[in-house]
Amino acid sequence: MSPHVELILDGPIARLTLKRPDKLNALDRAMIDALADAARTIDAAPNVRVAILSGEGKAFSAGGDIAAWGGLPALDMWRDWTRAGHRAFEALARLRVPLIAMLTGHAFGGGLELAATADIRIAAAGIKLGLPESGLGMAPGWSGTQRLVRRFGASTVRRMALTGRMFTAEEAIKLGLVDELAPEAEIVERTEALAADICRRGPIAVQIVKAMINAAEGEDRDAPIEGIAGALTAMTEDLAEGVAAFREKRTPTFSGR
Repeated sequence: MSPHVELILDGPIARLTLKRPDKLNALDRAMIDALADAARTIDAAPNVRVAILSGEGKAFSAGGDIAAWGGLPALDMWRDWTRAGHRAFEALARLRVPLIAMLTGHAFGGGLELAATADIRIAAAGIKLGLPESGLGMAPGWSGTQRLVRRFGASTVRRMALTGRMFTAEEAIKLGLVDELAPEAEIVERTEALAADICRRGPIAVQIVKAMINAAEGEDRDAPIEGIAGALTAMTEDLAEGVAAFREKRTPTFSGR
């Protein structure tokens, strides 16, 4: 785990925090790996019902740390940096529990792509969001042209990615980039209240609903079908017989029940 990524399991709430405020929470390679590790830990924690993702300081995240990727050869950029980011972000987007992104600071480039992995985004008034990559001569590399289009619409993403347009939080809520707007002094309280609302609901129902929405959106089309199939077979007498027969090294006798 990177010292710049903190995961705290607080009862039913997992709190995942970027802690590199002096660098505007710019993501280096170790932080990317730590985010992927955190996603696996959250998924493996049976008591967790919701996760909150946040960043310390003036920025939620300024995106990928140029010092980490700026000197990479093209092939290494693709096979390591870009693919590692995709793996981490996909793991967060496909968490079994809802993920809330609490944006107390700006979200640029990879930082906005990270925020897009959340199911719900709450933004503090006054922050800005955008995709400035084309100004550096590069394209968004962590699903900015894919997940962001699915979740926010092509028109909005075009304006950010092609022109470098930055949107204020007040503009972003009208465009669907964020779901709620809160005064900076109240955003933590509002986020905690939303997390508590989710925790009061049926955890299995919430997780199934999330998986189904993700599938409808194109995030993980197979998960609901395979999950439901697995759950249904887990309740059958045939599965119990199949497992028993395997352990006893005999041919199973299935009843169809």
